[in-house]
Amino acid sequence: MGAHPLELDGQAGTYFSVWAPNARNVAVIGDFNFWSKDAHALFPRWDGSGIWEGFVPGALQGHRYKYLITTQWGYQIEKADPYARLAEIPPKTASIIWKDDYRWNDQKWKANLSLRNSLDCPMSIYEVHLGSWMRNADGTSLSYRQMIEKLVPYVKKMGYTHVEFMPVMEHPFFGSWGYQITGYYAPSSRYGSPEDFKALIDAFHSEDIGVILDWVPSHFPGDLHGLVRFDGTALYEHEDPRKGFHPDWNSFIFNYGRYEVRSFLFSNAMYWIEQFHADGLRVDAVASMLYLDYSRKPGEWVPNPFGGKENLEAISFLRELNEFIYKEHPDIQMIAEESTAFPKVSRPVYEGGLGFGLKWMMGWMHDTLNYFKRDPIFRRYHHGEITFSLVYAYTENFTLPFSHDEVVHGKGSLLSRMPGDLWQKFANLRAIFGYMFTHPGSKLMFMGSEFGQTSEWNHDASVRWDQLENLNFSKGLLQLIIDLNKLYREQEALYKKQYKPEGFEWIEVNDWQQSVLSYVRKSGNPDQDIVVIANFTPIIRKNYRIGVPSYGQWKLILNTDDAKYGGSGMHKNHPKISSESIHWHGREDSISIDLPPLAVLIFKKIKK
Repeated sequence: MGAHPLELDGQAGTYFSVWAPNARNVAVIGDFNFWSKDAHALFPRWDGSGIWEGFVPGALQGHRYKYLITTQWGYQIEKADPYARLAEIPPKTASIIWKDDYRWNDQKWKANLSLRNSLDCPMSIYEVHLGSWMRNADGTSLSYRQMIEKLVPYVKKMGYTHVEFMPVMEHPFFGSWGYQITGYYAPSSRYGSPEDFKALIDAFHSEDIGVILDWVPSHFPGDLHGLVRFDGTALYEHEDPRKGFHPDWNSFIFNYGRYEVRSFLFSNAMYWIEQFHADGLRVDAVASMLYLDYSRKPGEWVPNPFGGKENLEAISFLRELNEFIYKEHPDIQMIAEESTAFPKVSRPVYEGGLGFGLKWMMGWMHDTLNYFKRDPIFRRYHHGEITFSLVYAYTENFTLPFSHDEVVHGKGSLLSRMPGDLWQKFANLRAIFGYMFTHPGSKLMFMGSEFGQTSEWNHDASVRWDQLENLNFSKGLLQLIIDLNKLYREQEALYKKQYKPEGFEWIEVNDWQQSVLSYVRKSGNPDQDIVVIANFTPIIRKNYRIGVPSYGQWKLILNTDDAKYGGSGMHKNHPKISSESIHWHGREDSISIDLPPLAVLIFKKIKK
């Protein structure tokens, strides 16, 4: 499908094919025929599939084109190619004939993908909006090639294992952040060519960093050059707006029951994995796909054949999609952004699940932020918000996200939601990240959060890199994230069993009066156990005693209150504490330590 440059009978040109089963006629218009409506008609394929096709001599690499579709009612519409590999830079809307010749250099990465991308490996993801991560002096976004020089070494320095790009597929409205896609097969030309984008992914792989792409099969916009009423009829969407229109986003819902639409989306997912070597797809807005009544009032939706609200066609589509992809590429990850209690999202289809590898832990994100935004004096009355996640932590393979959605639409930055003066705000943020990196599950952090950006994210401007020059607290937080990523990668207790209940054990969960938590992270090897103590108040807790898994010396290996992070500097020498044979928290041995204010302490036993 789409436009394919080739030579036929000695003539250079392009072979076009497009699905428009209800069209009366289809033609190709473009630079090669001066946009003439009568020059190059396509012909219906013999098999009755609704595909129109034909060879156009002189249509060459780089030429712009569109399909001119005559509907069954006789009026004509111009459409961009749904399968175009490249499009004009918006607001222009034409497709561009393109065949790239990029040669990959990531054979070593691909050969060892299972060692980097499996559920037994650390996964710390840096979420990036390409258009606003960093900008040039004139205010323009960096190109893909510039990001090779800037973004790749930065992610490497920070120690993230993966980068996740908000949708890079072509989208006409920059303010949609990429979530209103018209060019499902075209990386955005705002930043360069498809080869340039492949080179960026290749560069990440050369530094042992995986690349996850946001993918949006949940809806598409109503831009007239796009998929909407493609041949004059509801081709990709439902005719009935109660099934085919999203009120939240003023966009259209794919008809998941139509085989051609499923094939379009299946092929598209595979395209980004195979042609662009993506290591995973984060599937956007899965909840909106699963429920027919999503964001709708009674009477605004149509029940399924059994009278329920579940979208059976979407559920079937997702299961088949995940089976299809994992069969061909078992070492990638399919990640669901799913915000409801729909069961078994990240469980295999043969167990009755949807078949995803991972699911965003939205409940943890909301509960944790709600807890931390409270003045510490009131946190004792909301202790359950910070502990509840462990009740359901192993029902799915969870990723802990602090995503772009939490720093937009008037929510403010993560830092601005923390209580207290500037020191306490940063101390709270250090504590929240210490808690995040020691909580079971993989991690995701949106750009700017790693140094405590003071302002809400603005897609029309760069991340506030000036803070690292002007605010020492930001420098300290950045160093903490580097150290937390290093600790997460190196300590197998923090990742080996991060999706299994045997990888976590509470020491003390009920000290709500002092807002203190303590727990053990385990890998199955007792010598690798990690002990965590978190004090979520600005009060120093003197001689705080906790039970430990075994007798011996326990070394403080990370303290979010360390002076180098901007903290008060208690325990600056990272002491070794000998356990005592004092029964505590149901354990034979225990240690006692002064707890710094608003801090997370991480201990590991010293081998004899």
